[in-house]
Amino acid sequence: MASSGGRHVIIIGGGASGVLLAYQVLQQPTGTLRVTLVEQRPEIGRGIAYHTGNPDHLLNVRVANMSALPDQPDHFWRWLASRELDAPLCPDPYCFVPRRIYGDYIASLLEQRTSDPADVERLSIVRGTCVDIHEHPAGVSVILGDGQSLLGDAVVLATGHDMRASRSGYADPWAPPSAAPIDPDAAVLLLGTGLTMADYVLSLLRDGHRGPVIAMSRRGLLAKAHRRVDAQRIEAADVPFGTGITELLRWLRARIERNAADGGDWRSVIDGLRPYTQRLWQELPQASKRRFLEHARAWWDVHRHRMAPEVEARITQAIYAGQLTLMAAKVISVASDDDGALINYRRRGDTRILNMRVGAVVDCTGIVKDPRATPNPAVRRLFERGLARVDPLCIGIETTPDCAIVNRDGTTSRRLFAVGPLTRAAFWEIVAIPDIRHQCVALAVLLADTVGEEQVERRYEPIGV
Repeated sequence: MASSGGRHVIIIGGGASGVLLAYQVLQQPTGTLRVTLVEQRPEIGRGIAYHTGNPDHLLNVRVANMSALPDQPDHFWRWLASRELDAPLCPDPYCFVPRRIYGDYIASLLEQRTSDPADVERLSIVRGTCVDIHEHPAGVSVILGDGQSLLGDAVVLATGHDMRASRSGYADPWAPPSAAPIDPDAAVLLLGTGLTMADYVLSLLRDGHRGPVIAMSRRGLLAKAHRRVDAQRIEAADVPFGTGITELLRWLRARIERNAADGGDWRSVIDGLRPYTQRLWQELPQASKRRFLEHARAWWDVHRHRMAPEVEARITQAIYAGQLTLMAAKVISVASDDDGALINYRRRGDTRILNMRVGAVVDCTGIVKDPRATPNPAVRRLFERGLARVDPLCIGIETTPDCAIVNRDGTTSRRLFAVGPLTRAAFWEIVAIPDIRHQCVALAVLLADTVGEEQVERRYEPIGV
């Protein structure tokens, strides 16, 4: 299918990141950009995060902070209030709503655009899987799994988190336990103790699971919960940008201790630092980034990415009832059979190899951590043909601060871009809506100004390489 009638941006991925970007591109005052959104799922706006139908799976960010539009911070709250419900879904903007409801909200952004006659010709939604991308001097071409070809002026990867492919003998953490199926009286081993684990425990409880549940991770850390506290106001001049990780953590602990001495909550400091986390990451020395990933990331994650109070109450109840056990340990081997699996493991700080028998194993460790192991065929092809490269820390594809993809030789693409979790190497804090929405606005402005126009070829060499 050829591109015609103005400059054309193709967005790969119709989850939250893709929809937010499409919306912002269509909002640009030039009105000359056309958008094609490619999504393999039946519905747009869902992705991994918001496709769940379980009402117990709540957002882990309060409603007040989940507007899709940076210039309208109460947009989501007003959308919720406008819904015709017998009872209020949310009593105030400090509450946490089911993620499936948020998926409805994200989808509604483009529903509004497609109802506008001026936008009907500017937005196309194509169902399919992108399997390859080619960059040409005059444009780009996207190849879909059914052989269809889309031609445009720029491509933006908005594919979200890469999830591990289901392994033989493991239950899918994104499907209900009944899909496995899991014996309600069997012991279940959950690998990982993060937010995905919490969701699966809620799914087990909702399905009436009666057997013991063991959640295992290297440190056995459980995500903290939100409280009704406001973010502390932190001035940029007070933040030690450019220092090493040791100095930065010392500053953060001191700030939290001073706040606690005044009767404050550590959460307000962590939240107050949020506007600066991307800059802190970008100015952190490469050696400090590596040390953070190896030694401090798990501790940061449980304090930064918190669970809703309602989820905390359910998880805490399951722990006190003895049904859920958190364990700091490492799995040595998993031997699956018809009755479940025999697990060999070693507790943290212990040299002995122990074993347990479980009826099911669920890998809740989440995303693919090495970008080269991606199951995404389009990203794999970019790596194979040198149109993209992995960052030095091997946590994402390499992009510039303006989201342009960097190729194997260090040349910045003029036509290939990425948003959302794929760009965590450059932005780090880019997995939640409050961060992604700002990124999408900035990229939409850039695309409106530059797509399809001649640009000077740029070279990109990250610090420390």
